[in-house]
Amino acid sequence: MSVNDQQLRDAAWKAVEEKKDVVESDSYRLKFHVMPPVGLLNDPNGWIHWKGTYHLFYQWMPFKTDHGAKFWGHFTSKDLVNWKHEDIALTPSEWFEKNGCYSGSAISKEDELWLYYTGNLKNEKNERSTYQCLAISKDGLRFDKKGPVVELPEEYTPHFRDPKVWSQDGKYFMVVGAQTKEEKGAVALLSSIDGMEWKHERIIAGGGKDSLGDFGYMFECPDLFRLDQKDVLVFSPQGLEAQEWKYQNVYQAGYVMGEFNATDASYTFGAFHELDRGFDFYAPQTTEDEFGRRVLVAWMSVPDQHEQEHPTIKHGWIHCMTIPREIKIVQDKIYQLPVKELEELRLGTPREQQIELEGSTLTFEAADAHELQLNDISLDGDWFAVEWSGAARFSYNKQTKMATLERVSYVDGLWEKRQCPVENVTDIQVFRDTSSIEVFVNGGEEVFTARIFPQGDDPFVTITTKGELGASFAMWELES
Repeated sequence: MSVNDQQLRDAAWKAVEEKKDVVESDSYRLKFHVMPPVGLLNDPNGWIHWKGTYHLFYQWMPFKTDHGAKFWGHFTSKDLVNWKHEDIALTPSEWFEKNGCYSGSAISKEDELWLYYTGNLKNEKNERSTYQCLAISKDGLRFDKKGPVVELPEEYTPHFRDPKVWSQDGKYFMVVGAQTKEEKGAVALLSSIDGMEWKHERIIAGGGKDSLGDFGYMFECPDLFRLDQKDVLVFSPQGLEAQEWKYQNVYQAGYVMGEFNATDASYTFGAFHELDRGFDFYAPQTTEDEFGRRVLVAWMSVPDQHEQEHPTIKHGWIHCMTIPREIKIVQDKIYQLPVKELEELRLGTPREQQIELEGSTLTFEAADAHELQLNDISLDGDWFAVEWSGAARFSYNKQTKMATLERVSYVDGLWEKRQCPVENVTDIQVFRDTSSIEVFVNGGEEVFTARIFPQGDDPFVTITTKGELGASFAMWELES
């Protein structure tokens, strides 16, 4: 450990200690989501189930609620419910990373945990250089930096980052988010025999030369994996123009599905689909755990011009992760489901009843952290809506076949919305935390994620309908 590394660690933990009381006094601190102890959290990194423990690293700026020379913070969990904040995994202490240890991934190799990440470097003219770097740990807690293992290939600008690595057919492969010299978003593929020396193979998606077409100016956080006999490529394109109900956020996160050929390093795929229809979802990363599940976690935000207007800023922290979600493929579409372990958060017996409404309203008192389910929904009318504390509202219109999530904007106090078409809504499962909401429609066919900031201390849930609504209702308070 270098002197500079130790100085940065000491400074970060000093910031945590100095601001602890202010941070923890915030009523918007979440009860069951991963969030930073102070400062800014963004992309999930190195997400892996290793030796019986889930390791979730994250982009962390401990000194302010804005971006800068990022650290890798580190959480661990045995059960996806209880999380422990570990010592800092990576600090921007070396020449190749002095402007940030940017996002990356983790693999298990020879009984060790290998982290691949992007070292970010800027000169006095603010010109960027990037290196794909490696750090190795024998215990999953202390990491030995090996330095850069991938130099920038000549096909790309220095916007070349976020390596995701996996092993297949006796080789290692790496996908990297990239921008071509023509400023087109792309996913680059590299290969290696030993995980140390890497060969650039080709662009496997984007670059303005495949079925995606002119699809933004940068792709971030790629993730290629095998799921249910399909090869899924998840990535976050930047620079897409909004189209009706699609691409409504500043940046997107989604996937294409196809076939990856490890022999000739080729990938054929179909159309791009957004993973989440809400306001706050970006840079998702997946891992296959030791139970054979593919589990996804994402940053519950999107970088935009209003980031510094979040209400939590005055308390010295910002952002959180989504709950862990198991993903499956159903009829060539990714479905997302809250992992079953989250049932351990439920307190006591649920409030349950059969709902029969006809053009009326039903209101329930609710804890500020709860799970709500509406099952066997039968709508004989125009629409129904579920509203939370005057801060968020989910609705389905049977005539237009549109599912919609609305929230009160933390910028101007006005209602804003995100929506997508759904043929029919038969059930919803909702995880509400103090300042977040995640709505799973039809067993995860569609998902809406958002940060919300209710006013007042009286949480409630209101169900309203135009026409007849029948449903089975259940609600649990969730513990911290």
